[in-house]
Amino acid sequence: MTEEKTTKQLKTITKELKTITKDKETKVVTKPQSEFDPYQIIKYPLSTEKSIRQIEFDNKLIFIVDKKATKPQIKQAIEQLFNVKVIKVNTQNTFKGNKKAYIQLSPDSLASDVSADLGLI
Repeated sequence: MTEEKTTKQLKTITKELKTITKDKETKVVTKPQSEFDPYQIIKYPLSTEKSIRQIEFDNKLIFIVDKKATKPQIKQAIEQLFNVKVIKVNTQNTFKGNKKAYIQLSPDSLASDVSADLGLI
């Protein structure tokens, strides 16, 4: 008997909600798009043994980035901050809840120069 009452109550509630949504105008609220800020996307560089090895041999940089950042956003942020040409961006979510970005630079721009500017090497 209680199940019948709850299903009837649910049906009446859904009917009321449908009539309310029909009566009111639905408004879509959009956030104003602000200018692109690369400092909100890139948090800090990693300076582990593996990252130093990739800088020297693979011409790659490794950064911790914002969790919601996409690959094109990361690419644009790196190109703006360091004036380099990015070929490829790979991302990895860690168990600690961080997001790593592996950035492959073009042969024209050296990762060792960028890392020297950052003080990694």
